[in-house]
Amino acid sequence: MTSRRTSIRMMAGAAVLGSVSALVAPVSAAADSRSERVQGGAVVSVEQAADLTAEEVAGELRGKIDSSQVRYGVTAYRVTYRTTDSAGAPTTASQLVVLPKNGTRHLSTVSWLHGTTVYRKDVASEDPKSNDRLVALLFASTGRAVSAPDYVGLGAGEGFHPYGDPRATVAASVDGLRAARTFAHRNGRELKRKVQVSGFSQGGPATMLVGRALQQEGADRYFRLGALAPVSGPYHLSAFEAAAADDKIAKSGIYLAYFVTAWNKMYGLYTSPGDVFRSPYDSKVEGLFDGYHTTGQIVSELPAASKDLFTEDFLNKIRKPDGVLKDKLRPMDNTCDWRPNVPVEIFHGRGDRDVDFSHATYCADQLTRNGAAHRLTDVGDYDHNGSVWQALPRIVRFFDESAKTN
Repeated sequence: MTSRRTSIRMMAGAAVLGSVSALVAPVSAAADSRSERVQGGAVVSVEQAADLTAEEVAGELRGKIDSSQVRYGVTAYRVTYRTTDSAGAPTTASQLVVLPKNGTRHLSTVSWLHGTTVYRKDVASEDPKSNDRLVALLFASTGRAVSAPDYVGLGAGEGFHPYGDPRATVAASVDGLRAARTFAHRNGRELKRKVQVSGFSQGGPATMLVGRALQQEGADRYFRLGALAPVSGPYHLSAFEAAAADDKIAKSGIYLAYFVTAWNKMYGLYTSPGDVFRSPYDSKVEGLFDGYHTTGQIVSELPAASKDLFTEDFLNKIRKPDGVLKDKLRPMDNTCDWRPNVPVEIFHGRGDRDVDFSHATYCADQLTRNGAAHRLTDVGDYDHNGSVWQALPRIVRFFDESAKTN
């Protein structure tokens, strides 16, 4: 295969704020057993997305991620599978599944959970230039199977993206693992039971949610939690949104608008856009966050500052939430409030101006109060997006160590 040396776009904001795939014989739902058809994680279709040698993987990573840990070539697939949405209703989601070309039948497994993404095509399964695809390639090139879910409403998934909703996040991630296991088995590979979970930005608290679901809530009969490595996550979401309301973070208005429009669809935060957004933006905000507009398009249409986009009355409600907003924020303020029985390392960068370092210490403090062993690692004076590039090689080493001791 001809080596690709395409330059990779930097992420803007959190994670993505911000090919022609070779078709493999589709795995239809009709081919599954009746019980598998109605179970979350049933495979709907599969397409090959990439087939790279180790040298080509290293070339893709060059300039972004340390490629010295690359050992094997990889094959990546776009897998569509059944899951449930924020209301618990059946839907489909997509993910990138990457398998190493190392000749090993039994594979350790990584679940990689991505950060804030507004455009549904800016995900690992769809965009060969996606930063999250690079991450998946890295982990797979070290000899691991990788499940990188797009979440509900992104990629080839149906409906809207329920941004930050814990129920849909866990469902898409755990069902993604099930689908990856089914697909690997059909290709003569087996995924080991213990899953190493990692994620960036929005994927930080998602990592903790999925970990708790696997360990405490019996989310899957087969998979068990193996290790946790969240990166630069907003673990105190009410504080993050309040900071956005006060314009204390970069592109605060865009972050807050995405959050508010998504949560309104799920929880009914307002009756009319005019109750929340200033004119003339009240007539266009909801349409811009439909999953089909790029970050660039949204930024060109909306002011970056919350004070210019939202009414002051609504910003006060974000600063001091009550009612349904307060109730729904509570679980997202407590994603670290439990006791993992596996190795945990929290990564953050002290130079992060999007998600303050205090979020990492907030998570660490909750773990400490629960008697959980953990490490808090400052990767250096790097901004939000730079922190994940610095963290990734350390996460690979951490997962290697964890596999030996756990």
